[in-house]
Amino acid sequence: MRRRSGTRLGAAAAALLAVAGGAARPAPLAAQAPDGASDLLRTRAERSGFTETSRYEDVVAFLEALRAGRPDLDVRTFGYSERGRSLPLVVFGAGRGVPLGALREDPRLRVLVLANIHAGEVAGKEAALALARDLATGRRDGWLDSLLVLVAPIYNADGNEEISLRNRPGQYGPVTGMGERETALGLDLNRDNMKLDGAEARALAALLVEADPHVLIDLHTTDGTVHAYYLTYAPPLHPSTDPGIVGELRERWLPEVTETVRRRYGWEMFHYGNVPGTWGMRGEQGWYTFDHRPRFTTNYVGIRNRFGILSEAYAYASFEDRVRAHERFVEAVLDYAAAHAGRLRDLAARADAAVGPGDTIALRAEIARGDTITVLLGEAREVPNPYTGEPMRVRVDSVRAERMPDYTAFRPVESTSLPAAWLIAPGREEPAARLRAHGIRFRTLASGARVEVERFVVDSARTAEREYQSRRPRVLFGRWTRETVGLPAGTLVVPSSQPLGVLAGLLLEPRSDDGLAAWGILAEEEDGTFPVLRADAVPGEPAP
Repeated sequence: MRRRSGTRLGAAAAALLAVAGGAARPAPLAAQAPDGASDLLRTRAERSGFTETSRYEDVVAFLEALRAGRPDLDVRTFGYSERGRSLPLVVFGAGRGVPLGALREDPRLRVLVLANIHAGEVAGKEAALALARDLATGRRDGWLDSLLVLVAPIYNADGNEEISLRNRPGQYGPVTGMGERETALGLDLNRDNMKLDGAEARALAALLVEADPHVLIDLHTTDGTVHAYYLTYAPPLHPSTDPGIVGELRERWLPEVTETVRRRYGWEMFHYGNVPGTWGMRGEQGWYTFDHRPRFTTNYVGIRNRFGILSEAYAYASFEDRVRAHERFVEAVLDYAAAHAGRLRDLAARADAAVGPGDTIALRAEIARGDTITVLLGEAREVPNPYTGEPMRVRVDSVRAERMPDYTAFRPVESTSLPAAWLIAPGREEPAARLRAHGIRFRTLASGARVEVERFVVDSARTAEREYQSRRPRVLFGRWTRETVGLPAGTLVVPSSQPLGVLAGLLLEPRSDDGLAAWGILAEEEDGTFPVLRADAVPGEPAP
């Protein structure tokens, strides 16, 4: 299968084995702001001794203070929240006022750091602000030769303002409260990347289309299994991600970042995972990652032929340590990106050029059992929140090395080959609008044509009893038939020979587990046929 990668974690596991006997206690963290910095150059978290997190107004004021001090640091907006808050974006290395689309012409590697997608997971927001300060104060000027850096520190701006002492109650701080996971529409933005229902998700998609970052680092906090890592990470997990993208991350980039952080700071980091017993998980003892579907941001970025990197700080480390963990991880990721920028650009370009008819994509997948690896588990104790009395969990400096199967990759269980094109009848504005928002190329037939096509006939459908993310997900069952049809003028033609051909397939195929049919956006016609046809040749183009 063209887009399948079986690369595993052997090198990273071997490195962990060497430190399994114990972990060094990290030195106390120094103040993160420069010595003598005014309050304008200190985040709210720093000013409060990491008992508070930045509100939206704090973020805007902080970024404006940075902008005032550095002429080539630009602060702009890349969209608006549902409640009309502008979503700030720091652009470092391009100069002020350069259109985002013009960044694509720059020969440097483009990196986007995205934070606060879940506004209760606020360490990433504070780390992103500290990164912006590093850029503004010249600490990262060495990156300028090979990188353009974009920072979006407060993606879920509305959720950030819903501060409550009882949000994420088990997390170790900030003790004065944090925002909530969902947006003002009640949407989880880390489930909205395919359907694009929310204003924020559409803004991010537009940013990815316009600026086309080669790398996206998505900053989160996880409160799952009690382990001994300050941070866990993941590459894109969909099995149809380009193997060059996945191989670079699994075999080179993430192992080197792990070693760099260990060497510089004595902190352990590893692939994201949980063991059964967490959140009611069942099954064989093992280290299990999350979900392969491209609704998740870093998986979505991988399907776009770009490097998606998930960064999950550890909820039971202190708030200050979580912020520092993101800082150290992002620093190491960008150091590697700067050192290997040319190769990373080439890998993305090769992935773009490799998509076309006949390529196999996975419509549905299952988690795959890999090699036996070493995982560092830990301990946590409970302490009361000083304001609510609710228990918070605090990591203890304890390491227990366990050998268990690796479940950090997925394999296809249902696949299809890409047609030359997908065809959609005229007048269907909703799928056309979503394709356009994703940046997928399509055109309309200027005149009618007769074409041999494949048509999916729906035999039955299973619709979820409850709403999920404001929709009722569906699974279609049926069979394919082949026939010759007359296509009217205005028919949408979506060719697979384009950089986003795999994304187009995962959106338009009726059996895709994260497509427009799965979200109930495209449904069967009254005669039971699915309204997207597959063609072996692109209508209106000469046969090869």
